[in-house]
Amino acid sequence: MAGSASGSHCWTTGDRIKAFVALTKPRIIELLLITTVPVMFLAAQDVPDLWLVLATCLGGYLSAGGANALNMWYDRDIDALMERTRNRPLVTGVVSPRECLAFGLTLTVVSTVWFGLTVNWMSAGLALGALLFYVVGYTMLLKRRTKQNIVWGGIAGCMPVLIGWSSVTGEVSWAAVILFLVMFFWTPPHYWPLSMKVKDDYARVGVPMLPVVAGNRAVARQIVVYSWVMVAISLLLWPLGYTGWFYPVVAVAAGAWWLWEAHALHARARAGATGAKLKEMRLFHWSITYVSLLFLAVAIDPFLR
Repeated sequence: MAGSASGSHCWTTGDRIKAFVALTKPRIIELLLITTVPVMFLAAQDVPDLWLVLATCLGGYLSAGGANALNMWYDRDIDALMERTRNRPLVTGVVSPRECLAFGLTLTVVSTVWFGLTVNWMSAGLALGALLFYVVGYTMLLKRRTKQNIVWGGIAGCMPVLIGWSSVTGEVSWAAVILFLVMFFWTPPHYWPLSMKVKDDYARVGVPMLPVVAGNRAVARQIVVYSWVMVAISLLLWPLGYTGWFYPVVAVAAGAWWLWEAHALHARARAGATGAKLKEMRLFHWSITYVSLLFLAVAIDPFLR
């Protein structure tokens, strides 16, 4: 049994292992890998080397896991006050702040070296840049200071697209930049519905997420604007010659459904709907399905050209 920092509690080895895994936020990393691997197929215009895929995914997991652990280390004060984060390992005491910091820094070093030795140093630099931007740029500088926090902080979550492309080609092309921009404009309308639902949590700890400082109508209007830009950018891959017919068909269909949901949310917000009647989580859940379908089409398209 391992003693914890929370006084009388004692934690089993299994509890401790689960806690360290939780520090990496595995569910978020799944989404990052959904964007990384399909881009590797597009970059290769074929099935990429499977060892390279494995090495890139492992490096991506370690890097994102390090960033998430450092995020939890820095945010442990507000995590203890927020309903949705009160069971995180540092709040419950399963992991101490010192252990979390050491764990995050170790993953940072290991992931960077791993990328450099098994993939290439460009991918290593991009991964390290994403980690530093998330921890320093978003967590430390933006999150508690500006309502635009998730807009610019989302850049870190867009980087796996560039990492996936560079792992195959050793460089970054316009195709990768387009998909990077898709993810950039996807992130705010993906996250704002969730933050609309939990805005009381953010308000309690003084984090100025857009739904905290603006009304539902204003947030929904921003969601519509970002959604239209995202869908428009997603269609650029085809006229620029990076895909065949399959990708734009999926992009149009999925994008149309996204816009329907975004406008429906805006209509409910304009009508003054609140609580369960606002149904903001419909768009949040669809946003994950949308990005999965879009990047699945990215992976399949090279085989249908």
